[in-house]
Amino acid sequence: MAPDLDGRSMRERMLAGDPYLAEHNLRAMDLMEAFNTTPAREPQKRRRLLTELLGAVDEGTEIRPPLRVDYGSNIRIGARSFANFGLVALDVAPITIGDDVQIGTNVQLLTPTHPVDPEPRRAKWEAARPITIGDNVWLGSGSIILAGVTIGENTVVGAGAVVTRDLPANVVAVGNPARVVRTIEPGTA
Repeated sequence: MAPDLDGRSMRERMLAGDPYLAEHNLRAMDLMEAFNTTPAREPQKRRRLLTELLGAVDEGTEIRPPLRVDYGSNIRIGARSFANFGLVALDVAPITIGDDVQIGTNVQLLTPTHPVDPEPRRAKWEAARPITIGDNVWLGSGSIILAGVTIGENTVVGAGAVVTRDLPANVVAVGNPARVVRTIEPGTA
């Protein structure tokens, strides 16, 4: 059964975190394609495209293509952050990435959720919850961060981990589902 419609647009429903039917964002698709195909020898053009695609990207931040997004405009990245090749950031809901964050290859930040009930899922209804990544976080290659997750500052997520719940600051988390295996004492080796 479809959710009750209340006169809001599907975009308004999406941004509120309510069930919606996805619509393609051709502007984002065009900008993403241009960013992904701009040669490395054209860093100013690449930066301009990234700034146009994303909601905010601060000074000194670099993202290596390919980059995959739904909208781009719902992504905010702090200063001096780095994302290696193959970031997938499905930004149906906001994705906020702090300062000095390191993102390994093929990391996925996934805000969409889908109904467990087969009828609305068959009808293509979905919803979303935001993702927040704190300052100085390291997301290992191949890690997956699911909808609604917040990761505290200085936390390290091991390669291939699947983060299904919030992680506190100053921990190392690994596995599927990710679990905290140790605490980090800032300033110690």
